[in-house]
Amino acid sequence: MSGPGAEWDAALAEGRFLIQQRVGGGNAVFPPRAFAPGTGDVLEWVEASGFGTVYSATWIQRKPPEPPYNVVLVDLAEGARMMGRVEGVTPETLQIGMAVKARIIAGETPVVVFDPVEQAHG
Repeated sequence: MSGPGAEWDAALAEGRFLIQQRVGGGNAVFPPRAFAPGTGDVLEWVEASGFGTVYSATWIQRKPPEPPYNVVLVDLAEGARMMGRVEGVTPETLQIGMAVKARIIAGETPVVVFDPVEQAHG
């Protein structure tokens, strides 16, 4: 498999959180794609800071005894919005506007999760 999605997956497997932006700068683009939306401009990969702010949050209740889990939209510092989850929070502590930092969970399929900034790893 090739293309922007494969490049994203490969970077995560290396422990790198990359984001795309227009060549020469500009707001970030997510999810990965071949060309900038609306303009068709060429995109390049750049290291992302990982910092962001929770824009929206919801909790999904599973069949007991499984605990609920959250799904959030995070506005990244670079300007893109990304879906994910915030770890180490409860329905009472997860807040819209909460500062978070991305972390990659390694595995067969690496995944990006977010931690509250005061609990961010490394």
